[in-house]
Amino acid sequence: MTIATIEIPVPAALPPLAPAKQRILDTADRLFYDEGIRTVGVDRLIADAHVTKATFYKHFGSKERLVVAYIEHRHRDIAERIADFARDAGPTETLRALRDAIVATIHEPGFRGDPFANAAAEFSDHLHPVRRAIEEHRDWYLQVLEDLLRRMGVPLAGDVADDLMLARDGAMSGSYVGDPVAVTASLRRQFARVLPDDH
Repeated sequence: MTIATIEIPVPAALPPLAPAKQRILDTADRLFYDEGIRTVGVDRLIADAHVTKATFYKHFGSKERLVVAYIEHRHRDIAERIADFARDAGPTETLRALRDAIVATIHEPGFRGDPFANAAAEFSDHLHPVRRAIEEHRDWYLQVLEDLLRRMGVPLAGDVADDLMLARDGAMSGSYVGDPVAVTASLRRQFARVLPDDH
């Protein structure tokens, strides 16, 4: 039986970055997630990326622009992974793979919670470019969930997508401060509402 292709919207691929720019972004990705955005200054980023101050400002112009690039990089990574799940798979298999990816992420060494929620906690102004980038990611994620559920024939797909998004948010934060095994078991129970064949 032919499986209908599921189109997961993915940001346009970026052209290859200059090595120094890629190094700055990779360094920011690691430090911002591990230590927090506000605590990592430009001088630290420059030192750890082994670039000059002039190179940093040539490629990003400001720390704020780098933070937005970091959020967009995280979004693109997740979008590409979900698109990979959906390739040659139906909506049920894609949703199951998405759930399993959340659980796997929670159990990864160095897990510190949801990078988007962590970043949002550091930028209180909802009009800030960083918050707008985070909101765009969350709107996208919620739409993907709703689309998968609708394709599965789940009634009130939008409401169920909201419930699964909340369960994901709770699992990502609760597992960092609590027991990851108990939290991911709870997450699985929430997904079992629409994946009833799972045990």
